[in-house]
Amino acid sequence: MGFSLSVGSASLSLMDVWAVLRGEGDALAQTLVLELRVPRTLAAFATGGLLAVAGALMQVLLRNPLADPYVLGLSGGASVGALVAMLAGMGGMVISGSAFAGALTSTLLVFGLAHGTGSWTPSRLLLTGVVVASGWGAVITLMLAISPVGRLPGMLYWLMGDLSYARTPWPPLALLAVVCVLVMPLGRSLNVLARGPLQAAALGVAVRPLEWTIYISASLLTAMAVTTAGSIGFVGLVVPHMLRLVVGNDQRLVLPACALAGGTLLVLADTLARTLIAPEQLPVGVITALLGVPTFLYLLYRSR
Repeated sequence: MGFSLSVGSASLSLMDVWAVLRGEGDALAQTLVLELRVPRTLAAFATGGLLAVAGALMQVLLRNPLADPYVLGLSGGASVGALVAMLAGMGGMVISGSAFAGALTSTLLVFGLAHGTGSWTPSRLLLTGVVVASGWGAVITLMLAISPVGRLPGMLYWLMGDLSYARTPWPPLALLAVVCVLVMPLGRSLNVLARGPLQAAALGVAVRPLEWTIYISASLLTAMAVTTAGSIGFVGLVVPHMLRLVVGNDQRLVLPACALAGGTLLVLADTLARTLIAPEQLPVGVITALLGVPTFLYLLYRSR
C-alpha cells in the first residue's frame, strides 16, 4: 500500500506519504494522496480480497482448483445486473443489489443446469459455468450494442476492470471483514467438505446449509467486487491456488491469507495499470488477465 501511494504520474517518497497521513505536508501532496490514491488503493485491496475469498470458497465447494467467480459466470451475472441498473439510471445501493441478484441468479443457473436429472460432478459444473459465462458475455455485448453512444466508453472501461472512479472503499472493506469473521469459524467444516459431501455428512457436517452459505457468500462477495471495480478476472483463481502451495489446505489459514494476498495482488496490479504508460492508464483487468491466463492454462494442463 505504501508503494502504491507513493508511485504514480507524480512520485512521492515514502516519507512524504507518511507526513501526509499524519496530517502534515503541502496541500498538493495532501490532495494527491488523501483524495486520489488512498481511496483507490483501499478499493483495490478490498476488491482483490473479495475475489480471492470468493474463489477459495468456490474451490472448496467444487473440490477443483480451476473454480473461480469469473470462470463460473458469477462475475458475468453480476456485471449484467449492474449494467441493467446503470442503463435504467439507477445508482448506489440499487446497482449493488442488482449485481448481487445477477451473481446469485448465475450461481443458481450454473448449479441447476449442471445437476440436470442426476447428481452433478465438479467437471460438469465447471464446464457448465464456462458456458454460462459465455452466455453472459453475449448478453453484455447485446446491451452494449443497444446502449446510448455517450455511455459506451465508460461502460467498456468498467467491464475491463477500472478503479479510477472507486471513491467509496469502505463498503467493500466492511463486507470483506464481516465475511472473514463469519466464515473463519466454519474452517473445520470447510476442511471436511473439501474431502467430499458424503464424508462430510458422515462426520456430522450439515452439508446442504453449508453449501448454501458458500453459494450466497461467494455471490455477495463477487457482486460487491463487480460493483466497486467492474469485472476483474482470475484473481480468485490465482491467489487461492498459490497460497495452498505455501500454507497447505487448511481453510482456517487459507481464507484470511486470501483476503490479504488477493488485496495485495490487486493493489500491485492497479499500481502497474496506472504507471506503465503514465499519464495514461490501463484497465486493471488487463493486468490480472495477463497474470491469470497463463496460470489457468498451466493448471488445466496439470489436471488433465
